[in-house]
Amino acid sequence: MNFWVTYPMTAHPYTPEFVTKAGLTRFCAAAEAAGFSGIGFTDHPAPTERWLKAGGHDALDPFAALSFCAAVTDTMRLIPNILVLPYRNPFVVAKAVATVDALSGGRFTLSVATGYLRGEYQALGVDFEQRNARFDEAIEVMLGIWSENDFAYEGSTFTARGQTANPKPVPHPPIWIGGNSRQSRRRVARYGNGWNPFPAPRVLSQTTKTPPLETVDDLSVMLDELWQYVEEAGRDRSEIDVSFGTGAGGDPGSDRFDADTQLAALDELAKLGVTWSGVGMPGDSLDHAVEALERFGESVIRAQ
Repeated sequence: MNFWVTYPMTAHPYTPEFVTKAGLTRFCAAAEAAGFSGIGFTDHPAPTERWLKAGGHDALDPFAALSFCAAVTDTMRLIPNILVLPYRNPFVVAKAVATVDALSGGRFTLSVATGYLRGEYQALGVDFEQRNARFDEAIEVMLGIWSENDFAYEGSTFTARGQTANPKPVPHPPIWIGGNSRQSRRRVARYGNGWNPFPAPRVLSQTTKTPPLETVDDLSVMLDELWQYVEEAGRDRSEIDVSFGTGAGGDPGSDRFDADTQLAALDELAKLGVTWSGVGMPGDSLDHAVEALERFGESVIRAQ
């Protein structure tokens, strides 16, 4: 099992020391030393005040933050968690991904989804109702501009008449499809290199407009469907990563965290085909976050 950690800007207002050069450098160094294989940043360029006050969180720009991480790490993969693909013109996304991938020595993993915040879509001037069509369009554009010169494409809001963008990432970074929907699993089977669902209690699923995913049994049913789609597409399931975290054992930042319970749950997930586990860390202070990283690395990652 590989582990990746999302940078702990998990509240509003954020803890100021996480938005400093020293803070991010120290967190990256601690995560890499603890054995984490990836680091992620959320994507919220223009959230609403209402969402923030209702339990949302502040965020750094994922491309800028991951570029910084690339410079101060050597092995961890750089993974937005997740990038809301329809927010941006796909040529701009393709250029940013190719740049960070090149400068990091091929360590970028593009984890993308459609998102759910209507107010953020409106602020960015993107039609919320067209998000799925724009998502699929963006994938086609990125795969095209990464592999072809003189690339042409008639988009929903743009016309490309023979574009060439270098450097080209060869091979292109793995594309993980986020979300719990059936459509996300069909996308994985069609062109994805990984599936990145997220735990969604039934109450949360109503807010995010996504199918609930509360138990291992829920995940197992979804994975059975995914593997069926993968087989129908003529692909090998061993080529597909699955990322899913577990809350078993409690909060890694708590002194009551039970590593044995976490390890047992991870073993169960691995048997279902999960290859990556996402982990959250406390965001109340940098010292607490680093302490939790070190404890998790010692008691879980190295104990596998």
